[in-house]
Amino acid sequence: MTEPRHETTGLVTHLLPSIGKFLAGFTITSVLGIVLGLCIGLSPVLRAASEPIVQFLRSLPPPVLLPIGMVVFGIGAGMNISIIAFGAIWPTLLNTIDGVRSLDSQLEDVTRSYRLKMSQHIRYVVLPNAGPQIFAGLRTTLQISIILIVVSEMVASTNGIGYYLLNSQQTFEVAETWAGTLLLGLFGYLANLLFLRLEHRVLRWQSQMLATSGKGS
Repeated sequence: MTEPRHETTGLVTHLLPSIGKFLAGFTITSVLGIVLGLCIGLSPVLRAASEPIVQFLRSLPPPVLLPIGMVVFGIGAGMNISIIAFGAIWPTLLNTIDGVRSLDSQLEDVTRSYRLKMSQHIRYVVLPNAGPQIFAGLRTTLQISIILIVVSEMVASTNGIGYYLLNSQQTFEVAETWAGTLLLGLFGYLANLLFLRLEHRVLRWQSQMLATSGKGS
C-alpha cells in the first residue's frame, strides 16, 4: 500500500529541482535576450558587427554543447541552466532586435523632438512598440527551455524530471515513465498558460488600442 505513495513522492522530489532550474534558466535567458536585443537593435554599428556572430551561434544545436557544458560547469544545476541560457535565448534576442527595428521613423522623429532621455525613450517608445514581438520570442523561449531542461538532466544531472525519466526507462519501470511523461506535459501546459495570462496583462494596452481604433472605424 505504501509503494504508490513512495513513487509519487519520488516523482515530486525530482520535479521540484527541475522547476527551480527552469525558472532560473528562463529568467536569465529572458533578461539577457531583451537587454542584448535592445542594445543591438538600437545601434546599427553593433547590429552589423554582431550579426555574423549571432547567426553562427544560433545555428549550433544546444545538445552539441552538452559535453562542453559538462567540462566547464560539471554535472549539476549550473550546467543545466547554462544550456538553457545558450540554447533558448535566440527567439527572444532576434524578436527583440526586429521589434526595435520596426519602430516607425515618423514616431522616432516625434519622440526625438521631445528630447527624451534614452531610458525614457526605451521605456515609453521602444518597449511598447516591440512588446508583441518580444513576447512572441519569449513564448518560444519558454517552450525551448522546458525541452532543454529535460534533455540536459538526462545527460548531466543527478536529479530532476529528465533524470527521473531516463532512470525509469533504463530500469524498465513503465508506470513511472508514463507518470513522469504525463507530469512533464502538465507542467509545460501550466507554464504556457501562466505565461499567456502574463502576456495578456502586460500587453493589455495593445488590445485597448485595437478596440479604440475599431470603434473609430
